[in-house]
Amino acid sequence: MSDLNWDFHCHSTASDGLLPAAEVARRAAGNGVQLLALTDHDDLAGLAPARAVADELGMGFVNGVEVSIEWEGTSFHVVGLGFDAEHPVLNEGLASIRAGRMDRARRMAEALDAIAIRGALEGAMAFAENPHLISRAHFARYLVQIGLCKDVHSVFENYLTPGKPGYVDHRWATLEDAVAWIRAAGGVAVVAHPGRYKISNGALRRFLGEFKDVGGEGIEVVTGSHSPDQVHHFARLARHYGFLASRGSDFHGPQESYTDLGRLAALPDDLTPLCARFV
Repeated sequence: MSDLNWDFHCHSTASDGLLPAAEVARRAAGNGVQLLALTDHDDLAGLAPARAVADELGMGFVNGVEVSIEWEGTSFHVVGLGFDAEHPVLNEGLASIRAGRMDRARRMAEALDAIAIRGALEGAMAFAENPHLISRAHFARYLVQIGLCKDVHSVFENYLTPGKPGYVDHRWATLEDAVAWIRAAGGVAVVAHPGRYKISNGALRRFLGEFKDVGGEGIEVVTGSHSPDQVHHFARLARHYGFLASRGSDFHGPQESYTDLGRLAALPDDLTPLCARFV
């Protein structure tokens, strides 16, 4: 599998990406990706158009989704892969998450208004093709547009992460629920970009232990935001817990991504690649 170019984490305008799902798939194939999973946040609307392009271009395609969860007060993301996109348990669970996003968006806009940043909800909505999936990324793009910060990453650092003035708490799905929904639909649950969570190593190990206990099977070792040292660290954790190793760019668009589709480094050779489940 070491010579297979696969990417199991990317986003389209069905959630907070910049390109329509069909264009994401076309870009991936053009960049040499041979097996792709589209993993939009809490929504499956992009899967059919992405798969149609993948089939047209002879690229393998795996159903994916990135589920928003909360664990001990910290937001995490769990990627689901290879599931039945029509399964009612998964679809009902994702619908329950989407229902809370607009309420969070209104509260974020109120928090920004309190520090004299006006019109944030309307501005963010202009960037959200799917209004049910309005997210912090859409607010960040609006704040860049009005000149408050130079780029999306700066907005997150200064306004939209815990402790910053535009951040609001929100109760997402539980770890147990998210993994159960994915498994009920026949999929594999994977911890997304573990290097991005601002928790201690001890807390992360507890999370990974609970994730495995409830049926989680994989961890992203190579992803766009991981440094080489983090790749080695999460490779060690994959070995320790017996997880399948995943890789994904977390591509959102040409201007906002750490790594483009098809440009990821390879996994360490001794790990068991998650893509083996789907080839």
